[in-house]
Amino acid sequence: MDSDRKFALTRRQFVTSSAAAVVAGSLSPAALAHDQTPAAADRPTSSSPSRVIIDTDPGVDDAFALLLAMRSTELKIEGITPVAGNVPLELTLPNALRMVEIAGRTDIPVAAGAKTPLTRRLVTAAYVHGENGLGGAEFPEPKTKPVSEPAPEFIRTTVRKHPGEITLITIGPLTNVAMALDLDPDLHGMIPRIVMMGGSLAGGNITPAAEFNIYVDPEAARIVFQSGIPITMVGLDVTRKTGLTDAHVRRLESAQNPVSQAAANIAHHAIQHYREAGFLVDPNMHDSLAVAAFLNPSLLKWKEYYVDVETAGELTAGETLGYSPTAGDLRRSAEAEKKAAQSMTIRGSAPTLATTKTSPVLRDHFVPNTNVAMEVDSAGFFELLIGRLTAK
Repeated sequence: MDSDRKFALTRRQFVTSSAAAVVAGSLSPAALAHDQTPAAADRPTSSSPSRVIIDTDPGVDDAFALLLAMRSTELKIEGITPVAGNVPLELTLPNALRMVEIAGRTDIPVAAGAKTPLTRRLVTAAYVHGENGLGGAEFPEPKTKPVSEPAPEFIRTTVRKHPGEITLITIGPLTNVAMALDLDPDLHGMIPRIVMMGGSLAGGNITPAAEFNIYVDPEAARIVFQSGIPITMVGLDVTRKTGLTDAHVRRLESAQNPVSQAAANIAHHAIQHYREAGFLVDPNMHDSLAVAAFLNPSLLKWKEYYVDVETAGELTAGETLGYSPTAGDLRRSAEAEKKAAQSMTIRGSAPTLATTKTSPVLRDHFVPNTNVAMEVDSAGFFELLIGRLTAK
């Protein structure tokens, strides 16, 4: 089903009204003053698999992330919701269906998502992921069909069926999630956490400022960050340290199971594509690290920030900005830090001479909305990833 057709009439109105609301501060500080529990609190337990929906745009690293998730018994995957991003939806949807078939998990519903960002033209990353999104690795056409519900409606109905139980693992642009929040104004209070691959506090990978997933649909990302849902952000600060190597490919090839063989095929083509394109780095497993962060948060070190997204900048649209009383030159003693957090204003850009407006105050005091991954145990991550994919 074409989700764009169902939501096209409300999409631009939604973005306009939502953007106005967040800038005006109509989302109350109380909505963001959640109990920012440590990332380890999200860790699944063996006795009770964690319900998740995976929102994705496969994508080489998305394919690995999906395979890792489907090989992890700690997760009960309620659905997969492809979105346009790394490649158009016409490719991300069948790629997701292929991964479900390869993993033998056709019991997992796959719901087609948005074909375009909320207000922008789609920018893809075929230059990284190859024209088919899988580095050029070829697989048969999937026989499995997506469910009839479009992804935003699927997210809404599934979360409402299990309120407070479903974590969203988002590893693509956030269009589907923003649209789901638009469909149901109370939905944000039923989602315990979003574990996100996206953003960066240390520069971008598609522009000097922006990470790709946020850049593609910054308006959607801003709505999600402003929603009040606690966010665990696994961005370029750590994912740049997860290069997939020839040694990893050999381990995948040595295991005789369909998942490891498919992963090896994708990895081999991705590495070859990188070298042919002249890249001097190996393909990073951005999205797999987000799934691993949910499975084992101790693989990473975390710091709380108030994170917002630049949407108006000519050169910086999609930049994620992390506000903290201890960031940069603002390091303080513990007592001073506590006082600063109580009085720190989250402020927008200075007004121009041509207007009588004042600087917008996004928040009148510091309230963290995001737990940001700052360091990663890369060896431990790959042991988890490759170990799961090669297990019998």
